[in-house]
Amino acid sequence: MSHLEIWIALVGMALVTIVTRALFLMAGERVTVPDRIQRALRYAPAAALAAIILPDLMTWQGHFTLAPSNYKLVAGAVALVFYLVTRRMVGMIVAGMAVYTAMRLLG
Repeated sequence: MSHLEIWIALVGMALVTIVTRALFLMAGERVTVPDRIQRALRYAPAAALAAIILPDLMTWQGHFTLAPSNYKLVAGAVALVFYLVTRRMVGMIVAGMAVYTAMRLLG
């Protein structure tokens, strides 16, 4: 890829980012989002986070696996259960990392 192509790609990405974010600011209160869509958008951050984290949890040593030998998946499951029981975010992180570290050291 040449320098010119890289700069064109960077400028294009910047323009797309600016336009998509500025549309909501420029439209202001003239555009109203229906309640149904507003309710659906509440779940967007959780869906984005799941889309980022789950593929990493479900791969082990470069392969997709749901086996107990997948330490990341086991630690993620323990962290999820811990959070659902206690609703403590920091405790969830500590529990997940403790299980992951223990499995790596002992396994």
